[in-house]
Amino acid sequence: MALSLFSGGLDSILAAKLIQNQGLDVIGIHFFSPFFGNVEKTSCWEQEYNIDILPIYIGEEYFEIIKNPRYGYGKGLNPCIDCKIYMLKRAKQLMPLFKAKFIITGEVVGQRPMSQRKDSMNTIIRESNTKDILLRPLCAKNLPPTKVEEQGIVDRSKLLDLQGRSRKKQLELAKKFNIKKIPTPAGGCLLTDPEMARRFKPIIDNKLNLTSEDFLFAKYGRQFWSDKYWLIVGRNHRENLELLKLAKESDFVFKLSNIPGPIGIGRSENSSWPNELILSAAKVIISYSKAKESLTPVKIQVCKKAVVDELEILPDRERPSLWRGPI
Repeated sequence: MALSLFSGGLDSILAAKLIQNQGLDVIGIHFFSPFFGNVEKTSCWEQEYNIDILPIYIGEEYFEIIKNPRYGYGKGLNPCIDCKIYMLKRAKQLMPLFKAKFIITGEVVGQRPMSQRKDSMNTIIRESNTKDILLRPLCAKNLPPTKVEEQGIVDRSKLLDLQGRSRKKQLELAKKFNIKKIPTPAGGCLLTDPEMARRFKPIIDNKLNLTSEDFLFAKYGRQFWSDKYWLIVGRNHRENLELLKLAKESDFVFKLSNIPGPIGIGRSENSSWPNELILSAAKVIISYSKAKESLTPVKIQVCKKAVVDELEILPDRERPSLWRGPI
């Protein structure tokens, strides 16, 4: 029995298939978080690829890694080396439960600039303490033999020597295994996306108690910050609905009275906001509505914990300077 770090990408599928092809059972461990993973696809993957898959959520505890990765970030906020170390440690803890003898990954030497250089791969093994149990079937012949191979649990001659970013050999192998649905090569981690990383960074910089809801929130609307105070303004009707669904009881909800326009959500760790900040947030929201050109005061509702106040505000020609954004 082997446990496989299973992302749903082609490399993770092929790694599992290579081991299954040697007559060994494989269980795919699909870690998912607000940033990566497709837990809704696990049942389809099981049927399509004939691999048992166990989805595991790693949201809340994963935030500490994002805030302060020991081995730094990639081009975005992606802590790829720390991430792989964490996943291997978690997988190792599961081995006794499944009576697994080793762990496999779909890593390929030189495929990714941060985590799949040989030095990084050695760091990952050392820090996860998986030297004797980690096998990388797709590039095993480019690496020293593992105990799994030396003990004859896996036949090294049937493993591969892939390296670099070309997918030609992977596509040939997929054809051999009759894999018809070829996943796209993109990793799918939001932390690698420059735009999303730009949205996530102020949350990490300004908030102490991170939750998955905060990061889901950052996917929507226009983002504004004033020190540790956070304002999100919907860009369309769909985003307005999503923001209302994600709003917490402790949030401020801004809504124009009797005029179509954006929903605004105010969030912070401080339960109360200065009046000046509430007024300036309301002006930001008005500035994205048709009421922005009004020469008379505009009514806007401010709701919190079922308490509704209605303000009358004269729109500013310029957006209030208290807020940084939009992001």
